Amino acid sequence: MKIKRSERMIDMTYYLINHPHELVSLSFFAEKYDSAKSSMSEDLAIIKKRFDAQGVGDLLTIPGAAGGVKFVPKLSQADALRKVKRIATMLSESNRLLPGGYVYLSDLLGNPYILKAIGQIIASKYADEKIDAVMTIATKGVPIAQSVASYLNVPFVIVRRDSKITEGPTVSVNYVSGSSERIEKMALSKRSLRRGSRVLVVDDFMKGGGTLNGMKSLVEEFEAELVGITVFAEGKFNGERQISDYNSLLFVSDVDLKTKTITVVPGNLFNEN
Repeated sequence: MKIKRSERMIDMTYYLINHPHELVSLSFFAEKYDSAKSSMSEDLAIIKKRFDAQGVGDLLTIPGAAGGVKFVPKLSQADALRKVKRIATMLSESNRLLPGGYVYLSDLLGNPYILKAIGQIIASKYADEKIDAVMTIATKGVPIAQSVASYLNVPFVIVRRDSKITEGPTVSVNYVSGSSERIEKMALSKRSLRRGSRVLVVDDFMKGGGTLNGMKSLVEEFEAELVGITVFAEGKFNGERQISDYNSLLFVSDVDLKTKTITVVPGNLFNEN
């Protein structure tokens, strides 16, 4: 039974938003709604116009027999910056200060709204890149990786500091912790990542960059390609970081234990080129 056009368009919009970066043929929609392809094209043109007006992403049309449409979620730089400034204000709260000058992040990374925003912003940065997998290290980076992966519609893989028997055979590397300068170890299951994969590395917080450099080494061990590195927040670091090519959403520029103040500003992702 055919449904009303308005209901059909709502249904199509819902499907596209929940299947980002997936090529959907006009035949799929035509058969699903028992309608002509020409009607599907008209509906999609209207949906594309609304996506453009709302700034939620691009609806791309791929011509040819094997073509169709593909929804690519994207946030504008202005919308991304607005969301980041709001998160920066929350991160600047003095009650987040922990002994040793650390900043409490767990509640933010457990907030669905904030995780959604983080995923949208990072995925938008790499929306036009071919990404096969998102990599992070257990544990706080996991929800970030999951959010980013959902918007890119790719798997995410979790690097562990201690390999587990349930992971099967693993590949491990030693790395130097950027903050403590200790030699540590990380491992990833051999089944987690295919050779030649294009990998995006994400993490929650960076100081010296040792952990991220370790994941970079793991990517190389798998003969994969590192597309980029992005962290939720970076802290001030006295010395030379182990990585230099990275993006951050937030920069914790100052932590004053005496006055109990935290200064947080947008990260280098928003620097003008």
